Amino acid sequence: ASEEASLRALESLMTEFFHDCTTNERKREIEELLNNFAQQIGAWRFCLYFLSSTRNDYVMMYSLTVFENLINKMWLGVPSQDKMEIRSCLPKLLLAHHKTLPYFIRNKLCKVIVDIGRQDWPMFYHDFFTNILQLIQSPVTTPLGLIMLKTTSEELACPREDLSVARKEELRKLLLDQVQTVLGLLTGILETVWDKHSVTAATPPPSPTSGESGDLLSNLLQSPSSAKLLNQPIPILDVESEYICSLALECLAHLFSWIPLSASITPSLLTTIFHFARFGCDIRARKMASVNGSSQNCVLGQERGRLGVLAMSCINELMSKNCVPMEFEEYLLRMFQQTFYLLQKITKDNNAHTVKSRLEELDESYIEKFTDFLRLFVSVHLRRIESYSQFPVVEFLTLLFKYTFHQPTHEGYFSCLDIWTLFLDYLTSKIKSRLGDKEAVLNRYEDALVLLLTEVLNRIQFRYNQAQLEELDDETLDDDQQTEWQRYLRQSLEVVAKVMELLPTHAFSTLFPVLQDNLEVYLGLQQFIVTSGSGHRLNITAENDCRRLHCSLRDLSSLLQAVGRLAEYFIGDVFAARFSDALTVVERLVKVTLYGSQIKLYNIETAVPSVLKPDLIDVHAQSLAALQAYSHWLAQYYSEVHRQNTQQFVSLVSTTMDAITPLISTKVQDKLLLSACHLLVSLATTVRPVFLISIPAVQKVFNRITDASAQRLVDKAQVLVCRALSNILLLPWPNLPENEQQWPMRSINHASLISALSRDYRNLKPSAVAPHRKVPLDDTKVIIHQTLSVLEDIVENISGESTKSRQICYQSLQESVQVSLALFPAFIHQSDVTDEMLSFFLTLFRGLRVQMGVPFTEQIIQTFLNMFTREQLAESILHEGSTGCRVVEKFLKILQVVVQEPGQVFKPFLPSIISLCMEQVYPIIAERPSPDVKAELFELLFRMLHHNWRYFFKSTVLASVQRGIAEEQMENEPQFSAIMQTFGLTFHLPHFHIFLQNLFYLETLTKQKLYLKKIFRTTMLFQFVNVLLQVLVHKSHDLLQEEIGIAIYNMASVDFDGFFAAFLPEFLTSCDGVDANQKNVLGRNFKMDRDLPSFTQNVHRLVNDLRYYRLCNDSLPPGTVKL
Repeated sequence: ASEEASLRALESLMTEFFHDCTTNERKREIEELLNNFAQQIGAWRFCLYFLSSTRNDYVMMYSLTVFENLINKMWLGVPSQDKMEIRSCLPKLLLAHHKTLPYFIRNKLCKVIVDIGRQDWPMFYHDFFTNILQLIQSPVTTPLGLIMLKTTSEELACPREDLSVARKEELRKLLLDQVQTVLGLLTGILETVWDKHSVTAATPPPSPTSGESGDLLSNLLQSPSSAKLLNQPIPILDVESEYICSLALECLAHLFSWIPLSASITPSLLTTIFHFARFGCDIRARKMASVNGSSQNCVLGQERGRLGVLAMSCINELMSKNCVPMEFEEYLLRMFQQTFYLLQKITKDNNAHTVKSRLEELDESYIEKFTDFLRLFVSVHLRRIESYSQFPVVEFLTLLFKYTFHQPTHEGYFSCLDIWTLFLDYLTSKIKSRLGDKEAVLNRYEDALVLLLTEVLNRIQFRYNQAQLEELDDETLDDDQQTEWQRYLRQSLEVVAKVMELLPTHAFSTLFPVLQDNLEVYLGLQQFIVTSGSGHRLNITAENDCRRLHCSLRDLSSLLQAVGRLAEYFIGDVFAARFSDALTVVERLVKVTLYGSQIKLYNIETAVPSVLKPDLIDVHAQSLAALQAYSHWLAQYYSEVHRQNTQQFVSLVSTTMDAITPLISTKVQDKLLLSACHLLVSLATTVRPVFLISIPAVQKVFNRITDASAQRLVDKAQVLVCRALSNILLLPWPNLPENEQQWPMRSINHASLISALSRDYRNLKPSAVAPHRKVPLDDTKVIIHQTLSVLEDIVENISGESTKSRQICYQSLQESVQVSLALFPAFIHQSDVTDEMLSFFLTLFRGLRVQMGVPFTEQIIQTFLNMFTREQLAESILHEGSTGCRVVEKFLKILQVVVQEPGQVFKPFLPSIISLCMEQVYPIIAERPSPDVKAELFELLFRMLHHNWRYFFKSTVLASVQRGIAEEQMENEPQFSAIMQTFGLTFHLPHFHIFLQNLFYLETLTKQKLYLKKIFRTTMLFQFVNVLLQVLVHKSHDLLQEEIGIAIYNMASVDFDGFFAAFLPEFLTSCDGVDANQKNVLGRNFKMDRDLPSFTQNVHRLVNDLRYYRLCNDSLPPGTVKL
């Protein structure tokens, strides 16, 4: 067909393809047709004609895709005459049409030409780069040249994978040689535009900024010339100049991302970039645009803002480089001075303009870039710059302070708080490393820190910041399971806490009075409580009063959280020094919690129940939580005052109990109930006073929990209260010798507590599942769930404690454990129940296996091994979904605990555990694509090898002495080989975390000299290396390149000679898709280095080049003769 006819046909096909009515079936047909056309050897000639003769965007895009495919995948096989023709035609086409082509077509054409350069420059396409430089220098084609330059930087400096390593290195070197010329050109373009337009602005209007060279400025910039330069009015640019500058800045930003910091980046270039950064903070230009009213001018205003954003991107690229050569430090200092000049301009407070409204007028992206700059300054360069005497850090903090607290958006404010956190971390670590200068450092920054603290505290209070705080969402949870309001509060309190760490006295004296004020309001509510028919009512009804009360309660809640967050700064070495402050806080908190519980504010009627009731509940809950935060302080107080003035301490604890007990009830809202339970747990676990059990309030809780007729609390609360009661009886009392611990008495009490908690459970019989059961199955399941959740929690919390505590715990639990074992077989087909039972047994094995004793433990393991037959495992894994898989995973976790046990006790189980893993579990899960159960199975196999090495390798001292090197006897060889083989097979799987985990396990076993063992060395070593190399070649686990490289090195280093002489040639021989000559090159390029960095570099080079050669060979036309 003629070219003309083909073009018409293609145009109609394209139109049809993108038409709304075309079916997917037809689209697939068209796609296949187009692909086949593109694969033809001479298709590019048609495409050249299409490009010069059509105005259809789809056709142009398709034609360019054909060229792209030809150049990137088939170039090697294109005859050199054709290549020359393409190299000359495409640039001509671009030059002829670049003004009229749609921008996306023009950019694509540029990329195709750059792709040719990537393959052929400088050898076959020697004027590729010279052409770009000429385009930039000719005023008519400057924009086109800049687009070509940016594309070249993107495609050649960090090329993707389809080039050999040698070519990648060559391209980078070629580009680096051009950097100085290119940067010179770009500087010239930007300076020329600036100067050309500055002339017209030679007589500046009397600007409100003229009084700007105040003390701070002369401080920041000694050289008056640069201050003067930066004070020039900003020129008004025409659209064309605007466009050229934005392209030049985009080029610079990309170049800066990969070129090293060096003298090529001249002071005049930096100054010019800063001139353009001023466009972002020039409100006057935007004002003029909006005053002049035309839409053209408004667009201009936005464009100018964009120039500022691009210039800041360039600055941030330079800022993000941590490695700064000596000669570049001075430039950096100059950059900081110029940026702080801008910062000062942005935050300057003119009467007509508050800072905040000025920031609101700036482009949001500009503010973002500016904040990025400040973050990079503090995180990367502050320690370098702070040592310069002429750099005024304190003035910088003043500016940062203004910038932070006038941010127009919450996100902007969060980002600035992050910068302060970085600064506070920097200060803290500086002080820790130079304790001698602590005072000097703190004195320098004290005022700034106190100011920061006060302002952050004001920002979290409705009293000062109501409008902003009411915008925060307190309903929707984000990925971290917190609402916007909670995140705001948490980030603010982190800053408060970091200041407290540096300046404890100041921080406390700032925070406590504010807390006091809000507490007065809260404690004063009692006088407004009146008794009404149905109960108590809060007699505050005026709308304004209710609103003020709402704000005060919200603030009190936040301040209570702040006080709780600071608890850690009163304990440890500073306990005595800050004792009186802490005591004041704790006394207030005890008073507040008691007050809330006594007048039952959580049940009171209010005028606006939907607002005030949650507020009152929240304050009460937060006061309990704040008091809980001081439990470590109470524990330290208890050990300091032991046997002396205990009266004050006893009264604090018993009053706290009086506040807690009324709240442990089903009538109290969950939020408040759980806060009370957590506080009770802390008293029982952290403080552990000896007299706790004798306090009437505690006995009341005991009676309530053990009373069968009392209503059960919600699950979570029930578990917490039972944990607290169990801990009161089980945990050793601090400061008392063993003989005063009253274990016999406590043991009896604990047994009766557990007996009461497990009453219904112990009465269950295995027949509870039978068809003719007396109690409905669901009720039985509820009893099992409720009892086991409590018992499991009790065991888990005792597992790290003293032997005595664990003994008593197990004695009390013994009967329940035996009942569980008897019930287990009956419920084997109810996976939800099995899941809970196995959870319980897993916790028992982890915490109390010594106390359970060997015979009983053996009985449990045997029962499980008998129950989990091949059929049962298959049913669980294949048919019961996630619960079934969880059951098997827990069973494997129990076996992990068993195989880790030292000594000979459980060794007899090893054969049956191995056989369970290899013959029963593995075959079922190997077939499934899902990663369920696999991670646990491999962990079990690893633990089995790691902790039972001697089961496979018998090492005798005599043998090692006689032979000098121990060649141990191998036992159970078939099992060992089978286990290692399954490890090898997992490296073919797509599951990232299993791959990583198993690689880690192999590397851990090198400590036991796995790779040196004869069986591994002779039969497995190079199989593993081969699999790992294939993984790299197939790019299936690209994120793990480094880890895989190290593992290959560790394996190869066992036998480097074998690796270089036998394995590598064999590996290359077996590679398909590459010819003999290419294999030789690959082998030659793999140097015989034996150090880790060089070896892994060689591995990655081999992999890259092997992929590249395959790609080239695939692209050759069929029947090509290769010489």
